[in-house]
Amino acid sequence: MDVKTEKLENTDQMNSAEDFLPLKGTDYIEYYVGNAKQAAHYYKTAFGFQSLAYAGLSTGLKDRESYVVVQDKIRLILTSPLHSGTEIGEHIDKHGDGVKVVAFWVDDAEKSFNETVKRGAKPYLEPVVEEDEHGKVKKSGIHTYGDTVHIFIERTEYNGCFLPGYVKWESNYNPDSIGLKYVDHMVGNVELGEMNTWVDFYGQALGFSQIVSFDDKDISTDYTALMSKVMSNGNGKVKFPINEPAAGKKKSQIEEYLDFYEGPGIQHIAIATDDIIKTVIELNKRGVEFLYVPTSYYDDVLDRVGKIDEDIEPLRDLGILVDRDEEGYLLQIFTKPVEPRPTLFYEIIQRKGAKSFGKGNFKALFEAIEREQELRGTL
Repeated sequence: MDVKTEKLENTDQMNSAEDFLPLKGTDYIEYYVGNAKQAAHYYKTAFGFQSLAYAGLSTGLKDRESYVVVQDKIRLILTSPLHSGTEIGEHIDKHGDGVKVVAFWVDDAEKSFNETVKRGAKPYLEPVVEEDEHGKVKKSGIHTYGDTVHIFIERTEYNGCFLPGYVKWESNYNPDSIGLKYVDHMVGNVELGEMNTWVDFYGQALGFSQIVSFDDKDISTDYTALMSKVMSNGNGKVKFPINEPAAGKKKSQIEEYLDFYEGPGIQHIAIATDDIIKTVIELNKRGVEFLYVPTSYYDDVLDRVGKIDEDIEPLRDLGILVDRDEEGYLLQIFTKPVEPRPTLFYEIIQRKGAKSFGKGNFKALFEAIEREQELRGTL
């Protein structure tokens, strides 16, 4: 199968009758982690997030502690259990630190729940109203692949710092932002043979459309391969590539992830920036490690992608990849895993018109990942 690119219709013309689940964007991402205080410090120090909100013993919680950090439109919750034998602790014991919740900002949390559940989604959180002196928030939730869940957040009647139950997190330590703007897309890894199951789930239960698909001829090296399909909501603000392993001579990155995460989950989060060179220079200064790309990649990259605004030398020095589609070009770079297990990592991306996902870079990227796998002894 050749690469299949299906352009979305003009999403600005979509009306609410056509989109039964209008999503206004990603409200927050919640991680279950072993030490929320240290994880929050890491994201502030390394990635330039700022303190936003806190919930824990001092706010009346007895079972967990959460720190919320923010950068532009990105909000992360880092949550840890306070006792053994909790659902949060069991999640960490099985998966290591990882993403539990991808929350969507919606106008109507109850309707979002009802519409998705009647279309086959498994309920996770029945619609509930939470309130404090700053107003009220309506929440609901459904399960998706593995132990990951989606929460619908309706916050039009809330004026607090984050959500009811949280207080403003005052901190004297707030490193400068590094220019991260918003979540561009989030990639999920699922088991062999399950990709189409979850493509159908997002299509039927959430009304997403498939905008791109790649098969093992597109995403492969001499040793490993995978299959991928990209799902997008109606307005294009939420995009979920879904990967599954494909047959290869050695263990693919997807199989490695599934082995160490012990099931399906979020593999990487792509975060947009308006100046990738500046952002990556700052990340390097702060100790973030990136996958190595051989300098030979840059020998003919401009022959492949054509004229770009940036000088090639800084891109070569930093290991930033370039690709082009019919809409423009993009620049992207991938971190090494940020957890002890080779699971979660990040993509930094700058779009200069391109709507695609860097197909021309797949071979260089996968070979870079394989070099890391070989060092880990997991290839």
